[in-house]
Amino acid sequence: MGKNLRLALLLFGLLPLGALAQDEGGFGSGFKRDSVPQRDLIDVFKTVFKPRAKPSTSMGPADSKVYFSFLPTATSVPGGGKAFITSTTAGFYLGDHETTNLSSVSFTPYFNFQGRYGLPLRSSIWLRDNKWFITGDTRLMVYPQDTWGLGGDQPNENKMRVDYKYIRLYQSVLRRIKPYFLVGVGYAMDYHIAINTNEEQTTLPDLSGYPIGTAPGQNSFSSGATLNILYDTRNNSLNPLPGCYANFIYRYNTPLLGSNRTWHSIYADVRKYVSLGHSPVQNTLAFWSYYWSTFDRGTPYLSLPSIGWDVYNRSGRGVPQNRYRGSRLVYFETEYRRGITRDGLLGFVLFANTTSVTEPENNKFKYFHPAGGAGLRIKFNKSSNTNMAIDYGFSKGFSSIRLNLGEAF
Repeated sequence: MGKNLRLALLLFGLLPLGALAQDEGGFGSGFKRDSVPQRDLIDVFKTVFKPRAKPSTSMGPADSKVYFSFLPTATSVPGGGKAFITSTTAGFYLGDHETTNLSSVSFTPYFNFQGRYGLPLRSSIWLRDNKWFITGDTRLMVYPQDTWGLGGDQPNENKMRVDYKYIRLYQSVLRRIKPYFLVGVGYAMDYHIAINTNEEQTTLPDLSGYPIGTAPGQNSFSSGATLNILYDTRNNSLNPLPGCYANFIYRYNTPLLGSNRTWHSIYADVRKYVSLGHSPVQNTLAFWSYYWSTFDRGTPYLSLPSIGWDVYNRSGRGVPQNRYRGSRLVYFETEYRRGITRDGLLGFVLFANTTSVTEPENNKFKYFHPAGGAGLRIKFNKSSNTNMAIDYGFSKGFSSIRLNLGEAF
């Protein structure tokens, strides 16, 4: 546990760097505002189709309280395969725009024709003047999904399809202690139901060499309390401008709350956004690193740290979800974000990341797996600064296209 805490504290040592580049308005001193009017897809629609304006006494777009973005599409989903996705994101302010961050709620249901669907609902709510922050993550999912076993040196031939149903309920409430710094508590529940594989000869316990949460037909229920520490100088999580973000979560699962076993975990997430020069278009470098560790042998297999299973399921672009799993995971990603048009309608990104998990025999990091790619950005809603993100990622033996509303991090 000592090594885990030292690595987590090392990540949090980056916090002072974020404060240096943050001004009082939360936009960073390197961003130069432009007099060119901003445009989004709604403006493009109006220009092309010229809908007839209807007389109305209601509030105009500038006075709107909720900014919606809606995106129906067919694309790849975490875990592999194609699916039909409808993503709806609502951004809104619950206080003065100058002193209150943008809150958001996203609902992204998806399904395919091979018995797989998901109903994820996520929320990030900032109350007036950022005095309270309430975050939630509720999911109902029916899989199959692939797994490769434990460690960073598993060959692709080890891929095994696992069927199960999954229910998640995470909820946290944080209170502001000082500007940008919040502390709170929460509850986390993971329920994996009827875990099975389609293999007749090789079972999941055989593949993974892991005895907990792998038995055919087994249910796995984890329920625990969380301690949450947050430092966030961003004012918009959908499209962060220069600033920094750090999140630390300690989770304690106990039979007192219904958990099958007692187990502990920590999750430390640090992000930094740096503006490059005084450009009228976005010109930003973004850095992301997270460290995720469990402490004991009681952790169920499907709850072990795994690529693509970070808090927002955004890590590992260009890598199959679950491809690397272990008792500890460390992840690094860098992205260059650049505007193409001065009106903010179009932009692009270039990104690279690397993942490492510990080996089951010695619990040490040995293998690092790189991935990279590029993406197109189209302004979907200028009021909430929400982009439609189309990313192509690749790694050794794998490539994929992801489509999301909002930035990857």
